[in-house]
Amino acid sequence: MGAVASAVRIRHDLQTRLLQARGRSDELFGIVRQEAIYERPVPERHRLIFYLGHLEAFDWNLLAERAFGLRPFQRTFDQLFAFGIDPVGGGLPTDQPMDWPERGEIERYNRRLRDELDRAIETALAHPAEGHPYLTTMLEVAIEHRLMHAETLAYLLHRMPSERKISGPVEARWKTHRSKSQMVEIPEGQATLGLHRENGDEFGWDNELAEHTVDVGGFAIDTCNVTNHDFLRFIQAGGYENCGLWSKEDWAWKERDHVEHPAFWKREGNLWNYCGMFGEIQLPQDWPVYVSHAEASAYAKWLGRKLPSEEQFHRAAYGTPDGKSERTYPWGEEVPSERHGNFDFHSWEPSQVGSHPTGASAFGVQDLVGNGWEWTRTPFAAFPGFAPMAFYPGYSANFFDGKHYVMKGGSPRTAACMLRRSFRNWFQPHYPYVYATFRCVED
Repeated sequence: MGAVASAVRIRHDLQTRLLQARGRSDELFGIVRQEAIYERPVPERHRLIFYLGHLEAFDWNLLAERAFGLRPFQRTFDQLFAFGIDPVGGGLPTDQPMDWPERGEIERYNRRLRDELDRAIETALAHPAEGHPYLTTMLEVAIEHRLMHAETLAYLLHRMPSERKISGPVEARWKTHRSKSQMVEIPEGQATLGLHRENGDEFGWDNELAEHTVDVGGFAIDTCNVTNHDFLRFIQAGGYENCGLWSKEDWAWKERDHVEHPAFWKREGNLWNYCGMFGEIQLPQDWPVYVSHAEASAYAKWLGRKLPSEEQFHRAAYGTPDGKSERTYPWGEEVPSERHGNFDFHSWEPSQVGSHPTGASAFGVQDLVGNGWEWTRTPFAAFPGFAPMAFYPGYSANFFDGKHYVMKGGSPRTAACMLRRSFRNWFQPHYPYVYATFRCVED
């Protein structure tokens, strides 16, 4: 009876979290003006109208027949909105707005889909012993998938002119004391990567498995992320014109796409502005710079340094001076809250580096969680013992191609549930739109 009661409580919690996640995505679509829903803010991604249908179609394709035995009612939409991966490989997408259904038709599809899934979930809660063995895991997948897309949609909307959105407040610079970054020594020690399922019900994506410990040599790391002010010095020193700082592939990308500065920056004469969600502001000097992996790598090489490895990030973020004991979060065991960092949708923009000293690691390294994903130099690959999810086999394995790099930490638009130590994000090195910053290391 205890096990059944526990299962009911867990599924009730998941149902509540699913409703909250829907609220996050609905909020974003509410920002888009009616006439802008068919736009494509980022050339490599789908039009916004696709994501309106994708979030619901994903839930349906994941849960309906497999978990609840529900019959499809709109197979065309189930297939049309099934895959939300960047449409790359064969050139940029060429579809036109008229190739997509009307917004009202998609919204009717969404409402019916939600109604049918919600009834099925309620039935499953009433009969926990008869539910699908993977139901809890599948609901976690649906929730985190939606929250990931809530972040994706945020940076897509960031690329749109403010007049195409129903504007909110333009966030001004935070009035806090400026933190001065310095290199701090991290002694050699162990770092635990991956997820350990102690009770069998801890959720993690397949690329997080399995837990393993690695030895990390001593190194030094920046206590703060590289700021806009720091990166401006790189630009002024001719960093974008010095091919010796860039790999062959990175230089070719920079030249082909005429990349001359971070994607979130805009030059106005001799001044620089930051393109915020709801308008431009004078470039905040103390905010972390958001750049591609290629730009971050060139900056690090300019200083004679490099990006941290995934293992070094873990050691600096979760390790302790004794070299063996580790923390659940950089600051300790306390559940993440606003005082620990800028995350969980509390802000549209970054905050000044070092604004949350309570969130610092045991070594005094700040902003390791929130305020911007952090690039590492580690290619995204499987951990030892990797096994793909039975019901979502391509989630990670499709990207073990040596062309993506691991990112750690989180951004202002990252949900708190994805701040767990084992969570891994990844992107291609020439993708400049994501909320991604970096810091440097010296071995």
